[in-house]
Amino acid sequence: MKKSLLLAPLLFLGACTNKDEAAKTDGTIVTTVGMIGDVTRQIAGDKQEVINIIGEGTDPHTYQPSKSEIDKIQKAGLVLYNGHFLEGKMGSILKSRAERDNPVSAVAEGLAEVELIGNGDHPDPHLWMDLSIWSKVAGKIGDELAAFDPDNANQYQKQCQEYQEKLNDLHTYALMVFPTIPQKQRVLVTAHDAFSYLGRAYGIEVRGIQGISTESEAGTKDINDLVSYLVENEIPAIFIESSVPEKSVKTVIEGAAEKGHTVKIGGKLFSDAMGPAGTYQGSYIGMMDHNITTIVNALGGSAPEGGFQNKLND
Repeated sequence: MKKSLLLAPLLFLGACTNKDEAAKTDGTIVTTVGMIGDVTRQIAGDKQEVINIIGEGTDPHTYQPSKSEIDKIQKAGLVLYNGHFLEGKMGSILKSRAERDNPVSAVAEGLAEVELIGNGDHPDPHLWMDLSIWSKVAGKIGDELAAFDPDNANQYQKQCQEYQEKLNDLHTYALMVFPTIPQKQRVLVTAHDAFSYLGRAYGIEVRGIQGISTESEAGTKDINDLVSYLVENEIPAIFIESSVPEKSVKTVIEGAAEKGHTVKIGGKLFSDAMGPAGTYQGSYIGMMDHNITTIVNALGGSAPEGGFQNKLND
């Protein structure tokens, strides 16, 4: 696959640079999005300070970092970001950091065994929607931490393996509950196309009102075609997202109602950002547990109301 001009030279800089070589930095680890930040904290434990830039309810596709956030990125000992143009507005900042030979790694890139979805030059960046893929990303994060702080490498690898076991358990849960949705109703419609990896992994058709990036706009024809599809296939629910405005979803619901078909909001899903900090849904596992359980139950399937770990109602 052809690498972008920005990302190609950045992929493995973190793996070949340690704290001694990062003398100009403050030793912190900065992550761009919550899904990476949470995994990094789970693996790093109390050995590292992890600062995440893009928080709950915030769209990374269009996010413009503040001056103080740019300073944190430039001063960090290690920066971990997704790549595949998810953090498009941060591109020049990450490139500037790499040019100063400070460790930075696109942890969702360079996964040789993963078949990417979408355009070869601009693939779908939402790999965290497939737990089996994100487990590989966790392994990459573990490797980056071990290279950055070799003195604690064994602990990072141990904690990474333990965390990957938890991801595998949740992946197994998803494989168990998604097939309970009636075949005709296995269609997930959301505000933007962030769930294709989930659909492929767990056997559900996915349709987004907007494209992969929220910077793209859904046209009138796109919305009308989607309304017709929902009516013809009697799809019972459509989902809003925590980081995307609800306007387009409400337009689709209204269009279906005009054609005599009631489409309910099946719930709010976490797509490009996790839930509130300090909550179960504010962790990657909690975010995915919420998404899986909400989708299955709203589309007529059967999943425990409390989810995978009976924590959703806490």
